[in-house]
Amino acid sequence: MGDSFLIEPNRPQIVRQEFFLSRWPERMEGFTIALLSDFHYDPYFSIHPLNAAIPMVNDLRPDLIVLTGDFVTKPTFGDRRKAAYDAEPCARLLRQLAAPLGLWAVLGNHDEGTDHVVVTRALETQGIPVLGNRSQPIERDGGRIWLTGVNDVLSHTDDLSKALLGVPGDEAVILLAHEPDFADDAARFAVDLQLSGHSHGGQIRLPLLPPLYLPPLGRKYYLGTYRVGPLTLYTNAGLGTIGVAMRLNCPPEITLLTLRSGPRK
Repeated sequence: MGDSFLIEPNRPQIVRQEFFLSRWPERMEGFTIALLSDFHYDPYFSIHPLNAAIPMVNDLRPDLIVLTGDFVTKPTFGDRRKAAYDAEPCARLLRQLAAPLGLWAVLGNHDEGTDHVVVTRALETQGIPVLGNRSQPIERDGGRIWLTGVNDVLSHTDDLSKALLGVPGDEAVILLAHEPDFADDAARFAVDLQLSGHSHGGQIRLPLLPPLYLPPLGRKYYLGTYRVGPLTLYTNAGLGTIGVAMRLNCPPEITLLTLRSGPRK
């Protein structure tokens, strides 16, 4: 119990993944992305794994950093809009992360459930664009891929069709979607890789038992790598905590993805 309260929640681990994507441009072979999610910023608990993660991510020297939502926590009681302002100190810390091709974000259900305008403004003021139902070309060494983001799915404001407008059909697409179970819908589109969070990997995982609690749209693909039709999905375990500030058999996660051209393996 002491470990799950005092040690494990504050020690992020680096998980390395290598994906082969058939549409990935050869000129961008070995492209790296650092994935972080579910910060649930507060100045007492979740600030500690975030502070620990920043130098770890920068030491990895990724080409690109993506943040898949839940920068704040929607309170059960109290002023939800006030809670959205926790995004401001969170964004100031995240701005310490560095990658040549920048930091990019989508919002999660807690961000939408407080005040998405406040959260978006906090991030973009710190130079972290929020991809709300839109796509952004990413270029390196003469190759190009598309980074696509959708609004939070649980709030029913997502629109992947709109986000993919103008994206050429023969170019690789990486989708940022907070809820991993959205992959069942995303697999019907020309998306190569979906990156998600939301589930916290279960956060508290007793030995030999499934997670005690998983949120809606985070119950089917709740941790790690999945194949959903033609789509590859990776679900990150998150950095912060929600409910009780405790993690058991599910440490905070920094994912480093290396992307290569070729048939998936």
